Amino acid sequence: MVTSVLERPTLVLNRNWQPIGVSTVARSLIKLWNRSCLVVDPEDYRQYEWSDWAALPVGDADAFVQACSFRLRVPEVITLTRFDRVPVKEVPFSRRNVFKRDHFRCQYCGSEPGSEELTIDHVVPRSQGGISSWDNCVLACVACNKEKADRTPDQAHMPLRSVPKRPRWKPTYAARGIRVESWQKFISEAYWTAELEK
Repeated sequence: MVTSVLERPTLVLNRNWQPIGVSTVARSLIKLWNRSCLVVDPEDYRQYEWSDWAALPVGDADAFVQACSFRLRVPEVITLTRFDRVPVKEVPFSRRNVFKRDHFRCQYCGSEPGSEELTIDHVVPRSQGGISSWDNCVLACVACNKEKADRTPDQAHMPLRSVPKRPRWKPTYAARGIRVESWQKFISEAYWTAELEK
């Protein structure tokens, strides 16, 4: 139980309160102890140093870490005290991230049959020189993948619903499928809406 709580995601903001990453609770608490961040309370936007955060009471609905003599609330959002740049991050190409980018939807027929009935399709088949990359891989339901077979969408007369490309990084790509409702206040509405549609 403690391990899973310590591995939960924490949204990381820069000094200007822009989302720049996702950390684990364990790393966030170390940063808080080392004074390289402050915890942000999503309810009232107050910022807390270690001593103030450790003194807060833990509510019945709050996730917490049990120390020897006290309970410590799990931080959901932290802000760094010294970093104000926005780093350029790229979303790594992976099966999980292709599913996120394509919203668990077949890019040929638009159906959402569930992850068990979806496959990764190479737009330009590997037999024709296609490679596994962001701009050549899409989700396809089993039926569409079978119908397209070893052809390009043009050859199969199966147009794509959207052009495949590398998605822009956002905290939800790093959160490994866990949604933290309080992040909505810190992530732009467009990103949040796209994530809720998945």
